[in-house]
Amino acid sequence: MLSDRPSLAGLKFALVHEWLTPKATGGSELVVQEILKWIDADLYALIDFESTNPDSYLYKRAIGTTFLQHFPLAGNGVQKYLPFLPFAIEQLNLNDYDVILSSSHCVAKGVLTGSHQLHICYCHAPLRYAWDLTFDYLYSSRAGQGWTGVLTRYLLHRLRQWDVISANRVDYFVANSQNTARRIWRCYRRSAEVIYPPVKTKRFQFQPQKEEFYLTVSRLVSYKKISLIVEAFNQSGRSLVVIGEGPELPLIRQLAKPNVQVLGWQPDEVVEQYMAQAKAFIYAAHEDFGIAPVEAQACGTPVIAFGAGGTLETVRDLSQHPDKATGILFPQQTVTALVGAIAAFEEHQHYFKPEVIRSHALTFDSAIFKQRYLNFLESCYQEFQAKLPL
Repeated sequence: MLSDRPSLAGLKFALVHEWLTPKATGGSELVVQEILKWIDADLYALIDFESTNPDSYLYKRAIGTTFLQHFPLAGNGVQKYLPFLPFAIEQLNLNDYDVILSSSHCVAKGVLTGSHQLHICYCHAPLRYAWDLTFDYLYSSRAGQGWTGVLTRYLLHRLRQWDVISANRVDYFVANSQNTARRIWRCYRRSAEVIYPPVKTKRFQFQPQKEEFYLTVSRLVSYKKISLIVEAFNQSGRSLVVIGEGPELPLIRQLAKPNVQVLGWQPDEVVEQYMAQAKAFIYAAHEDFGIAPVEAQACGTPVIAFGAGGTLETVRDLSQHPDKATGILFPQQTVTALVGAIAAFEEHQHYFKPEVIRSHALTFDSAIFKQRYLNFLESCYQEFQAKLPL
């Protein structure tokens, strides 16, 4: 797989990710899947429930795991065992490898390595529970209340200390966006190369003719702000289709007025069809990158999104790029701001050119990710080797 890169051929690679379960299907898992296409790496994770999943690309693959694999209800996720995660990731023995690649949004970067081993971390975000989501976690959970809350705050404090210490085990950081690179610097005081994650743009059909409905596709969890989107369309009265599943599905169905159609989970081919036909794609989350808006643009579909985090890098706002616009960004995560953005889109939709939108999405294609990631890996390895004592 690396035959065209002689300096990397013959090296023994390990790839470390947090968890591998059927419910973990986000951007970080896409990065893992993509890397395994062209690097023959042994795979490790805190837990693995994909190698026994017949529908998974990892079916029957040998995957190294930790003691958390045998904890109760681990298959539903190990976030409930947060205090154990740093200790668990340190139990993976990777001494036999030349290069350690980690795909980390929690603790994967904390694996123990030797001075002879190169460790490159593709960081999707610094540990969210310990940094940006600390107060959300405390205020929304019973674990953040009363005397239990004091203990939780102390545990998060220790988790932050471990997170900074473990960042020193990484030789080179890669960030999935400029936004994440700034957060890596803020938390760890480490610079990071920005390589946008792979988007399978060619999977999505370009369709210049759109229908009279808006679309959002997402996991139905609170920080995705789907309830905000539904309330905005309840107020505007325009047609909205919601695709996705998650704990907020009952709430979303209860909130939805007749102009809002909640479809729940749908197979990929149905999602792709709706994305191609939608008048515009709605996105209200604050994400480090956010793949869904790029997928919509691959169909030539404009995006109406909250203007923070990754969307500032993936969506060209009409006010800033009138000739090359791919969407409209709204300034606050509020119903009023989104309703205003929808009204602005209705007034100025003639400015959006589907072929321009599609062309912009192609700059995030998987082939570009592959080229940039392998170039960076090769450069890092040559630099690392040059620094080794003779």
